[in-house]
Amino acid sequence: MLTIKWLHSLSAVSAAQWDALYTTDNTAAAYPFCRHAFLLALEQGGSVDAASGWHSQHLTLWQDNILLAAVPGYIKNHSYGEYLFDWQIAEAYQQYQLAYYPKWIAAIPFTPATGPRLGLLSADLADSLLPLICAAIKQRLDANDFCSAQWLYTTAPLQHSLTQQGFLARHDVQFLWQNSGYKQFDDFLQQLNARKRKQIRQERKQTNGFSIKTLDGNELSAAHWQAIIRCYQATYLKRSGHQGYISPQSFIALAETMADSIVVFAAFTGAAEQDIIAAALCFKSADTLYGRYWGTLVDAEHLHFELCYYQGIEYCIRHGLRYYDAGAQGEHKLKRGFEPVMRYGSYRFADTPLNGAITAYFQQETEHLKAYSAAAMQALPYKKI
Repeated sequence: MLTIKWLHSLSAVSAAQWDALYTTDNTAAAYPFCRHAFLLALEQGGSVDAASGWHSQHLTLWQDNILLAAVPGYIKNHSYGEYLFDWQIAEAYQQYQLAYYPKWIAAIPFTPATGPRLGLLSADLADSLLPLICAAIKQRLDANDFCSAQWLYTTAPLQHSLTQQGFLARHDVQFLWQNSGYKQFDDFLQQLNARKRKQIRQERKQTNGFSIKTLDGNELSAAHWQAIIRCYQATYLKRSGHQGYISPQSFIALAETMADSIVVFAAFTGAAEQDIIAAALCFKSADTLYGRYWGTLVDAEHLHFELCYYQGIEYCIRHGLRYYDAGAQGEHKLKRGFEPVMRYGSYRFADTPLNGAITAYFQQETEHLKAYSAAAMQALPYKKI
């Protein structure tokens, strides 16, 4: 007997049960953001649930007491913190006086990083269990429990499978740094044209007045964390008028449970731990560094480039990581050697007069993004071969 359960908290399932679903292949095992510890830290710290507009609604499939499959999911009444944004669609619904919220998303909150969204106890269960999961989603759509179901930043194979289940494919372009077997940072620079090579060296020189350190998660003290959180909140307050999506309590929970996956690039003005005045907090997997949260107490543009890009590239070279995923958006990454890559989403909407227009919009958007990606590849600063 197979049973679908929608969980309102990840505390309803053990870490061992949940994490077993994301260790069925090397890629999934390496990805940090589907880990029970990461998602539970967001819940317990109030970054999701409470008044956040993100309400935990994880889709799970059981055989008796055995968890066979799961999808991290949330009911939402807004579109903030997703990055594969749907504002245009929401506005169209509003113009037609149609309800667009609530919606259910299969996503990692505030984390536009491609990775597994469907966890399976065994990879060979995908073909048999995905139709059951999609049927459960459709049943709730038909019951008007939510107005759409959206899978964000899935892998390409999962998007293909979801398309076969009746979901609409959508795309995005991000920028990814790829390690070509460099031994040191200068090896990377030598692959760039002379103008960009000179620009990067000049930008790095602008930060010589700061003491810059790389700190692994296990090296971070309570004073370090308080300074990192202070930088993060100050930057969000200046940019967006609020103190950021991640609460201090969630940061502290991540510090306690995921230290082995955390790397911080920090700028200091003194010798004390609390003298951090800017920091980029990253997570790492077996082959990828993920740039996640940035904050600063000073207005120093080149410091952002140093901590968020160049220190990460150096870290990947030093530790033999293949990729540096520095986050969503930011065409300025292109000028610094980050290559355009396609990202994926899958959508299903309740029946409305707008369904045909949405389908056409996604198709046009994909064609535009393909053309943009091709043009961006031509604009990369690497030497022409």
